Amino acid sequence: MSRKSNPHRIDSDNPEWTAHDIQTAVPLTGLPATLQRKLRGRGPQKAPPKVSTTIRLSSDVLQAFRAGGEGWQTRIDAALKDWLRTHSPV
Repeated sequence: MSRKSNPHRIDSDNPEWTAHDIQTAVPLTGLPATLQRKLRGRGPQKAPPKVSTTIRLSSDVLQAFRAGGEGWQTRIDAALKDWLRTHSPV
């Protein structure tokens, strides 16, 4: 199956590979171990992953947190954790 290149999806930072690029490519296992670790991913999760949920908040509460810009959901999480330190959720 032959694929035609799409000129709208090619840019100078990520050009389509040539036959020469493919022939001279080095497999991941052929790279230094330190570079292999960087390319494989971010590594083990440092903190337990968060759980996606739906929650209803007062519009003024939501507006206040969103007004702080990016990271508003993290700030709500931190505020709830802080509240749990001195209160029982039940």
